[in-house]
Amino acid sequence: MKSIYLNHLARAFILLAALLEFSAPAQSSAAPVAMPRRPSIIFIQCDGLGYGDLSCYGQTKFQTPNIDQLAAEGIRFTNYSAAGASSPSQAALLLGKNPAPLRQRADADISLAADEITVAQVLKNSGYHTGLIGEWNLGDENSSGVPWQQGFDEFAGYLDHTGTNHFYADYVFRYAPRNFLSATNDGPKSFVGREMIYRNTGGKKNEYIPDLLAQAALNFVKKNQPDPFNRHRPFFLLLNYEIPDGKIEVPTDAPFSEEAWPQPEKNRAALISRLDGYVGGLREQLRKIGMTNNVVIFLSSSSGPKKTAEIDPAFFHSNIASNDFRVPFIVHCPGKIPAGQISGAKVAPQDFLPTAAAIALTPAPTNIDGVSLLPELSGREK
Repeated sequence: MKSIYLNHLARAFILLAALLEFSAPAQSSAAPVAMPRRPSIIFIQCDGLGYGDLSCYGQTKFQTPNIDQLAAEGIRFTNYSAAGASSPSQAALLLGKNPAPLRQRADADISLAADEITVAQVLKNSGYHTGLIGEWNLGDENSSGVPWQQGFDEFAGYLDHTGTNHFYADYVFRYAPRNFLSATNDGPKSFVGREMIYRNTGGKKNEYIPDLLAQAALNFVKKNQPDPFNRHRPFFLLLNYEIPDGKIEVPTDAPFSEEAWPQPEKNRAALISRLDGYVGGLREQLRKIGMTNNVVIFLSSSSGPKKTAEIDPAFFHSNIASNDFRVPFIVHCPGKIPAGQISGAKVAPQDFLPTAAAIALTPAPTNIDGVSLLPELSGREK
Protein backbone atom coordinates (compact mmCIF):
# COMPACT_ATOMS: atom_id res chain seq x y z
CA MET A 1 0.00 0.00 0.00
CA LYS A 2 2.82 2.37 0.84
CA SER A 3 4.39 1.97 -2.60
CA ILE A 4 1.02 2.63 -4.28
CA TYR A 5 0.60 5.80 -2.20
CA LEU A 6 4.11 7.00 -3.11
CA ASN A 7 3.47 6.32 -6.79
CA HIS A 8 0.27 8.37 -6.68
CA LEU A 9 2.07 11.15 -4.80
CA ALA A 10 4.91 11.25 -7.31
CA ARG A 11 2.44 11.32 -10.20
CA ALA A 12 0.51 14.17 -8.59
CA PHE A 13 3.63 16.30 -8.26
CA ILE A 14 4.59 15.61 -11.89
CA LEU A 15 1.18 16.87 -13.00
CA LEU A 16 1.43 19.87 -10.71
CA ALA A 17 4.85 20.75 -12.08
CA ALA A 18 3.38 20.71 -15.57
CA LEU A 19 0.47 22.92 -14.54
CA LEU A 20 2.55 25.50 -12.72
CA GLU A 21 5.28 25.30 -15.36
CA PHE A 22 8.23 25.30 -13.03
CA SER A 23 11.53 23.71 -13.83
CA ALA A 24 15.13 24.47 -12.99
CA PRO A 25 17.30 26.03 -15.68
CA ALA A 26 20.27 24.08 -16.95
CA GLN A 27 22.85 24.07 -14.17
CA SER A 28 24.99 21.75 -12.13
CA SER A 29 23.27 19.03 -10.13
CA ALA A 30 24.50 20.65 -6.92
CA ALA A 31 22.62 23.91 -7.51
CA PRO A 32 19.42 24.33 -5.46
CA VAL A 33 16.08 24.37 -7.27
CA ALA A 34 13.90 27.36 -6.41
CA MET A 35 10.30 26.68 -5.51
CA PRO A 36 7.75 28.49 -7.68
CA ARG A 37 5.71 31.41 -6.45
CA ARG A 38 2.37 29.83 -5.78
CA PRO A 39 -0.68 31.34 -7.46
CA SER A 40 -3.27 33.25 -5.50
CA ILE A 41 -6.76 31.74 -5.61
CA ILE A 42 -10.11 33.50 -6.03
CA PHE A 43 -13.39 31.59 -5.85
CA ILE A 44 -16.46 33.59 -6.96
CA GLN A 45 -19.61 31.80 -5.80
CA CYS A 46 -23.00 33.19 -6.85
CA ASP A 47 -25.73 31.51 -4.84
CA GLY A 48 -28.79 31.15 -7.08
CA LEU A 49 -26.94 31.54 -10.41
CA GLY A 50 -28.36 28.95 -12.79
CA TYR A 51 -26.86 27.00 -15.66
CA GLY A 52 -28.90 29.02 -18.13
CA ASP A 53 -28.11 32.43 -16.64
CA LEU A 54 -24.88 32.92 -18.59
CA SER A 55 -24.59 33.41 -22.32
CA CYS A 56 -21.56 31.08 -22.44
CA TYR A 57 -23.94 28.36 -21.18
CA GLY A 58 -26.68 29.09 -23.71
CA GLN A 59 -28.49 32.13 -22.36
CA THR A 60 -30.01 33.96 -25.33
CA LYS A 61 -32.10 36.75 -23.76
CA PHE A 62 -29.07 38.74 -22.56
CA GLN A 63 -25.27 38.61 -22.55
CA THR A 64 -22.66 38.14 -19.80
CA PRO A 65 -19.50 39.22 -21.69
CA ASN A 66 -17.05 39.33 -18.79
CA ILE A 67 -17.88 35.84 -17.55
CA ASP A 68 -17.97 34.60 -21.15
CA GLN A 69 -14.42 35.90 -21.60
CA LEU A 70 -13.35 34.18 -18.39
CA ALA A 71 -14.68 30.90 -19.81
CA ALA A 72 -13.17 31.45 -23.27
CA GLU A 73 -9.72 32.01 -21.75
CA GLY A 74 -9.95 28.99 -19.44
CA ILE A 75 -12.04 25.86 -19.02
CA ARG A 76 -15.83 25.62 -18.87
CA PHE A 77 -17.34 22.57 -17.18
CA THR A 78 -20.73 21.32 -18.32
CA ASN A 79 -21.32 18.70 -15.64
CA TYR A 80 -20.71 20.45 -12.31
CA SER A 81 -23.50 19.75 -9.82
CA ALA A 82 -24.35 21.74 -6.70
CA ALA A 83 -26.14 20.20 -3.73
CA GLY A 84 -29.54 21.71 -4.44
CA ALA A 85 -29.34 24.02 -1.41
CA SER A 86 -26.72 26.66 -0.69
CA SER A 87 -25.59 25.60 2.81
CA PRO A 88 -24.68 21.98 1.92
CA SER A 89 -22.91 23.17 -1.24
CA GLN A 90 -20.91 25.78 0.65
CA ALA A 91 -19.99 23.25 3.34
CA ALA A 92 -18.96 20.69 0.70
CA LEU A 93 -16.79 23.30 -1.02
CA LEU A 94 -15.05 24.23 2.22
CA LEU A 95 -14.67 20.73 3.66
CA GLY A 96 -14.08 18.62 0.56
CA LYS A 97 -16.90 16.35 1.69
CA ASN A 98 -19.77 14.77 -0.21
CA PRO A 99 -22.79 17.10 0.20
CA ALA A 100 -25.32 14.25 0.65
CA PRO A 101 -24.70 13.79 4.41
CA LEU A 102 -24.40 17.56 4.78
CA ARG A 103 -27.94 18.00 3.42
CA GLN A 104 -29.22 16.19 6.51
CA ARG A 105 -27.68 18.93 8.66
CA ALA A 106 -29.23 21.72 6.60
CA ASP A 107 -32.65 21.46 8.24
CA ALA A 108 -31.18 22.84 11.45
CA ASP A 109 -28.80 25.17 9.57
CA ILE A 110 -25.28 23.85 9.15
CA SER A 111 -22.80 25.21 11.66
CA LEU A 112 -19.24 24.03 11.16
CA ALA A 113 -17.72 22.25 14.13
CA ALA A 114 -14.47 23.32 15.76
CA ASP A 115 -12.65 20.16 14.63
CA GLU A 116 -13.63 20.42 10.96
CA ILE A 117 -10.84 21.40 8.55
CA THR A 118 -11.74 23.87 5.82
CA VAL A 119 -9.92 24.79 2.63
CA ALA A 120 -9.26 28.20 4.21
CA GLN A 121 -7.43 26.52 7.11
CA VAL A 122 -5.42 24.33 4.72
CA LEU A 123 -4.33 27.34 2.67
CA LYS A 124 -3.71 29.56 5.70
CA ASN A 125 -1.49 26.89 7.26
CA SER A 126 0.52 26.76 4.05
CA GLY A 127 1.18 30.52 4.08
CA TYR A 128 -1.78 32.04 2.24
CA HIS A 129 -3.62 35.13 3.50
CA THR A 130 -7.31 34.23 3.50
CA GLY A 131 -10.42 36.36 3.14
CA LEU A 132 -14.17 35.91 2.85
CA ILE A 133 -16.54 38.53 1.45
CA GLY A 134 -20.30 38.04 1.27
CA GLU A 135 -22.64 35.42 2.65
CA TRP A 136 -21.46 32.80 5.16
CA ASN A 137 -24.48 30.96 6.59
CA LEU A 138 -22.39 28.23 8.29
CA GLY A 139 -22.31 29.47 11.87
CA ASP A 140 -23.34 32.56 13.78
CA GLU A 141 -21.15 34.79 15.94
CA ASN A 142 -21.74 32.68 19.06
CA SER A 143 -20.70 29.38 17.46
CA SER A 144 -17.49 27.62 16.46
CA GLY A 145 -18.59 28.01 12.86
CA VAL A 146 -17.79 31.71 12.47
CA PRO A 147 -15.43 32.43 9.56
CA TRP A 148 -12.49 33.54 11.72
CA GLN A 149 -12.64 30.23 13.58
CA GLN A 150 -12.63 28.35 10.27
CA GLY A 151 -9.43 29.67 8.72
CA PHE A 152 -10.34 33.12 7.37
CA ASP A 153 -8.02 35.99 8.29
CA GLU A 154 -10.59 38.60 7.26
CA PHE A 155 -14.37 38.65 6.83
CA ALA A 156 -16.83 41.22 5.54
CA GLY A 157 -20.42 40.22 4.89
CA TYR A 158 -23.29 38.49 6.63
CA LEU A 159 -23.46 35.40 8.81
CA ASP A 160 -26.87 34.39 7.45
CA HIS A 161 -29.31 35.17 4.64
CA THR A 162 -30.79 38.16 6.48
CA GLY A 163 -28.25 40.68 5.31
CA THR A 164 -27.64 39.41 1.79
CA ASN A 165 -31.39 39.30 1.12
CA HIS A 166 -31.63 42.93 2.22
CA PHE A 167 -30.12 44.86 -0.68
CA TYR A 168 -29.88 48.07 1.35
CA ALA A 169 -28.91 46.71 4.77
CA ASP A 170 -27.71 49.27 7.31
CA TYR A 171 -24.72 47.23 8.49
CA VAL A 172 -22.09 44.76 7.35
CA PHE A 173 -20.49 42.25 9.73
CA ARG A 174 -16.71 42.64 9.92
CA TYR A 175 -13.83 40.65 11.30
CA ALA A 176 -10.72 42.76 10.81
CA PRO A 177 -7.86 41.84 13.15
CA ARG A 178 -5.36 44.65 13.78
CA ASN A 179 -6.65 46.57 10.77
CA PHE A 180 -7.69 49.82 12.46
CA LEU A 181 -5.55 52.53 14.02
CA SER A 182 -6.37 53.08 17.67
CA ALA A 183 -7.04 56.71 18.59
CA THR A 184 -5.56 56.19 22.05
CA ASN A 185 -2.19 54.57 21.48
CA ASP A 186 -1.64 54.96 17.72
CA GLY A 187 -1.35 51.17 17.46
CA PRO A 188 -3.38 48.71 15.40
CA LYS A 189 -6.59 47.39 16.88
CA SER A 190 -9.10 44.75 15.83
CA PHE A 191 -12.76 45.05 14.95
CA VAL A 192 -15.34 42.29 15.33
CA GLY A 193 -19.03 43.00 14.96
CA ARG A 194 -21.50 45.05 12.97
CA GLU A 195 -20.07 48.00 11.11
CA MET A 196 -22.90 50.44 10.46
CA ILE A 197 -23.72 51.76 7.01
CA TYR A 198 -25.22 55.04 8.13
CA ARG A 199 -26.27 56.09 4.65
CA ASN A 200 -28.81 53.23 4.77
CA THR A 201 -30.15 53.80 8.27
CA GLY A 202 -33.79 54.71 8.70
CA GLY A 203 -34.82 52.82 5.58
CA LYS A 204 -32.71 54.94 3.22
CA LYS A 205 -31.36 53.34 0.04
CA ASN A 206 -28.04 54.98 -0.69
CA GLU A 207 -25.53 52.10 -0.54
CA TYR A 208 -26.36 49.03 -2.65
CA ILE A 209 -24.94 46.03 -0.75
CA PRO A 210 -23.74 43.98 -3.76
CA ASP A 211 -21.84 47.04 -5.02
CA LEU A 212 -20.33 47.46 -1.55
CA LEU A 213 -19.17 43.82 -1.46
CA ALA A 214 -17.70 44.12 -4.96
CA GLN A 215 -15.69 47.17 -3.87
CA ALA A 216 -14.51 45.27 -0.77
CA ALA A 217 -13.19 42.55 -3.10
CA LEU A 218 -11.22 45.09 -5.11
CA ASN A 219 -9.78 46.52 -1.89
CA PHE A 220 -8.81 43.06 -0.61
CA VAL A 221 -6.99 42.17 -3.82
CA LYS A 222 -5.12 45.49 -3.93
CA LYS A 223 -4.18 45.40 -0.25
CA ASN A 224 -3.04 41.78 -0.24
CA GLN A 225 -1.32 41.51 -3.61
CA PRO A 226 1.89 39.46 -3.35
CA ASP A 227 4.88 41.79 -3.23
CA PRO A 228 8.35 42.05 -1.64
CA PHE A 229 6.88 43.61 1.51
CA ASN A 230 4.83 40.47 2.32
CA ARG A 231 7.45 38.14 0.79
CA HIS A 232 5.20 37.49 -2.19
CA ARG A 233 2.59 35.88 0.03
CA PRO A 234 -0.32 34.55 -2.08
CA PHE A 235 -3.92 35.06 -1.02
CA PHE A 236 -7.15 33.09 -1.10
CA LEU A 237 -10.38 35.05 -1.51
CA LEU A 238 -13.82 33.44 -1.30
CA LEU A 239 -16.34 35.88 -2.74
CA ASN A 240 -19.95 34.87 -2.04
CA TYR A 241 -22.67 36.77 -3.88
CA GLU A 242 -26.36 35.90 -3.69
CA ILE A 243 -29.24 36.03 -6.16
CA PRO A 244 -32.24 35.56 -3.84
CA ASP A 245 -35.17 33.40 -4.90
CA GLY A 246 -37.52 36.06 -3.57
CA LYS A 247 -37.83 39.73 -4.37
CA ILE A 248 -34.79 41.26 -6.06
CA GLU A 249 -34.03 44.96 -5.81
CA VAL A 250 -31.67 46.74 -8.19
CA PRO A 251 -30.78 50.44 -8.43
CA THR A 252 -32.03 50.25 -12.02
CA ASP A 253 -33.39 47.53 -14.29
CA ALA A 254 -31.32 48.91 -17.18
CA PRO A 255 -30.39 47.75 -19.76
CA PHE A 256 -33.62 45.76 -19.75
CA SER A 257 -36.08 48.55 -18.95
CA GLU A 258 -37.74 48.42 -22.37
CA GLU A 259 -38.00 44.62 -22.55
CA ALA A 260 -41.50 43.14 -22.56
CA TRP A 261 -40.63 40.92 -19.60
CA PRO A 262 -42.26 40.60 -16.18
CA GLN A 263 -40.65 43.06 -13.76
CA PRO A 264 -39.11 40.32 -11.53
CA GLU A 265 -37.30 38.91 -14.58
CA LYS A 266 -36.05 42.37 -15.55
CA ASN A 267 -34.65 42.79 -12.04
CA ARG A 268 -33.03 39.36 -12.04
CA ALA A 269 -31.40 39.92 -15.43
CA ALA A 270 -30.19 43.34 -14.26
CA LEU A 271 -28.63 41.81 -11.14
CA ILE A 272 -26.90 39.07 -13.15
CA SER A 273 -25.62 41.71 -15.56
CA ARG A 274 -24.35 43.64 -12.54
CA LEU A 275 -22.55 40.52 -11.24
CA ASP A 276 -20.97 40.14 -14.66
CA GLY A 277 -19.71 43.70 -14.28
CA TYR A 278 -18.22 42.83 -10.88
CA VAL A 279 -16.22 40.05 -12.54
CA GLY A 280 -14.99 42.50 -15.16
CA GLY A 281 -14.03 45.01 -12.47
CA LEU A 282 -12.13 42.39 -10.49
CA ARG A 283 -10.17 41.33 -13.54
CA GLU A 284 -9.36 44.96 -14.32
CA GLN A 285 -8.07 45.42 -10.77
CA LEU A 286 -5.86 42.34 -11.18
CA ARG A 287 -4.54 43.78 -14.44
CA LYS A 288 -3.73 47.13 -12.82
CA ILE A 289 -1.64 45.51 -10.09
CA GLY A 290 0.09 43.10 -12.47
CA MET A 291 -1.69 39.91 -11.36
CA THR A 292 -2.85 38.58 -14.70
CA ASN A 293 -1.00 35.27 -14.89
CA ASN A 294 -0.45 34.11 -11.32
CA VAL A 295 -3.98 33.90 -9.95
CA VAL A 296 -6.44 31.06 -10.46
CA ILE A 297 -10.06 32.24 -10.69
CA PHE A 298 -12.93 29.83 -10.07
CA LEU A 299 -16.54 30.86 -10.75
CA SER A 300 -19.59 28.82 -9.85
CA SER A 301 -22.88 28.73 -7.95
CA SER A 302 -23.85 27.03 -4.70
CA SER A 303 -27.44 26.42 -5.88
CA GLY A 304 -29.61 26.88 -8.90
CA PRO A 305 -32.58 29.26 -9.14
CA LYS A 306 -35.80 28.29 -7.37
CA LYS A 307 -39.36 29.00 -8.42
CA THR A 308 -41.16 31.46 -6.17
CA ALA A 309 -44.09 33.81 -6.47
CA GLU A 310 -41.63 36.37 -7.80
CA ILE A 311 -39.48 34.42 -10.27
CA ASP A 312 -40.06 31.54 -12.68
CA PRO A 313 -36.71 29.85 -13.47
CA ALA A 314 -38.12 28.57 -16.77
CA PHE A 315 -38.05 32.13 -18.09
CA PHE A 316 -34.24 32.06 -18.29
CA HIS A 317 -33.49 28.34 -17.93
CA SER A 318 -35.19 26.55 -20.80
CA ASN A 319 -31.95 24.69 -21.60
CA ILE A 320 -31.94 22.63 -18.39
CA ALA A 321 -34.49 20.50 -16.54
CA SER A 322 -35.92 21.81 -13.28
CA ASN A 323 -34.68 18.73 -11.36
CA ASP A 324 -31.13 19.09 -12.69
CA PHE A 325 -28.64 20.39 -10.12
CA ARG A 326 -26.04 21.43 -12.68
CA VAL A 327 -24.71 24.97 -12.32
CA PRO A 328 -21.92 26.90 -14.07
CA PHE A 329 -18.30 26.11 -13.22
CA ILE A 330 -15.42 27.99 -14.86
CA VAL A 331 -11.69 27.95 -14.03
CA HIS A 332 -9.26 30.52 -15.42
CA CYS A 333 -5.49 31.00 -15.19
CA PRO A 334 -3.75 32.29 -18.35
CA GLY A 335 -0.54 30.51 -19.25
CA LYS A 336 -1.25 27.64 -16.88
CA ILE A 337 -4.73 26.50 -17.90
CA PRO A 338 -5.08 26.17 -21.69
CA ALA A 339 -7.75 28.46 -23.11
CA GLY A 340 -10.91 27.36 -24.86
CA GLN A 341 -11.43 24.06 -23.03
CA ILE A 342 -14.86 22.52 -22.48
CA SER A 343 -15.04 19.60 -20.10
CA GLY A 344 -17.88 17.19 -19.48
CA ALA A 345 -16.13 15.64 -16.49
CA LYS A 346 -18.46 15.02 -13.59
CA VAL A 347 -17.30 17.34 -10.82
CA ALA A 348 -18.80 18.79 -7.64
CA PRO A 349 -18.04 21.31 -4.86
CA GLN A 350 -16.04 18.80 -2.81
CA ASP A 351 -13.39 18.71 -5.55
CA PHE A 352 -12.30 22.29 -4.84
CA LEU A 353 -10.42 21.63 -1.58
CA PRO A 354 -7.99 19.02 -2.99
CA THR A 355 -7.57 21.13 -6.14
CA ALA A 356 -6.72 24.25 -4.13
CA ALA A 357 -4.35 22.27 -1.92
CA ALA A 358 -2.54 20.92 -4.99
CA ILE A 359 -2.25 24.45 -6.45
CA ALA A 360 -0.78 25.58 -3.11
CA LEU A 361 1.70 22.66 -3.11
CA THR A 362 0.38 21.49 0.24
CA PRO A 363 -1.21 18.19 1.33
CA ALA A 364 -4.99 17.96 1.53
CA PRO A 365 -6.68 16.28 4.51
CA THR A 366 -6.99 12.53 4.07
CA ASN A 367 -10.61 12.18 5.20
CA ILE A 368 -12.20 13.96 2.25
CA ASP A 369 -14.34 12.80 -0.67
CA GLY A 370 -13.18 15.21 -3.40
CA VAL A 371 -10.43 14.66 -5.95
CA SER A 372 -8.00 17.15 -7.46
CA LEU A 373 -8.98 18.55 -10.84
CA LEU A 374 -5.42 19.51 -11.81
CA PRO A 375 -5.09 16.83 -14.51
CA GLU A 376 -8.33 18.06 -16.09
CA LEU A 377 -7.36 21.74 -15.78
CA SER A 378 -3.97 21.20 -17.35
CA GLY A 379 -5.51 19.64 -20.44
CA ARG A 380 -2.95 16.85 -20.27
CA GLU A 381 -5.23 14.13 -18.90
CA LYS A 382 -8.94 13.42 -19.02
